[in-house]
Amino acid sequence: MEFISKNLTETSKITFDFIDNLKPATGGATVVGLYGDLGAGKTTFMKYLAEALGLEEVIQSPTFVIMKFFNLAEQSENARFPKTENPKIKGFQKLIHIDAYRIEEVNEMLVLGWDNIVSDPKNLVCVEWPEKITSIMPPHIKIFFEHLSENARKIKIKFNEEN
Repeated sequence: MEFISKNLTETSKITFDFIDNLKPATGGATVVGLYGDLGAGKTTFMKYLAEALGLEEVIQSPTFVIMKFFNLAEQSENARFPKTENPKIKGFQKLIHIDAYRIEEVNEMLVLGWDNIVSDPKNLVCVEWPEKITSIMPPHIKIFFEHLSENARKIKIKFNEEN
């Protein structure tokens, strides 16, 4: 699937449609690789993904902390889509946002518990800069972001069966 987003409203719609069509992986976490240059829209996509899942927290790229965990079961009463009414959660209990940009060796991810993270089917794991950890990335959904202009982006989504 390929989309052209000319503004944040269109990116939001693409992200919400993505989560509507997301099918949890079998046998482990659902892993999404976010590919693209700096400023291409990876973190913006994550912000809308978190919103679709009912999170109210401010989403920033975890460049310096590498990994952030968001508990989907502990949403605010004021969440746009409370857990009890949000079919988008699809059984996920945690959204895990990883920024591998600063990873120099794959072993750094293993020390952070990578194997446990990707083996838990209750995890939705989104990795910015997955090309830095290619050798340990399981089969995953690939989303490519490309600058077209100051506001426009091309977003290409390849689900596992399309890899």
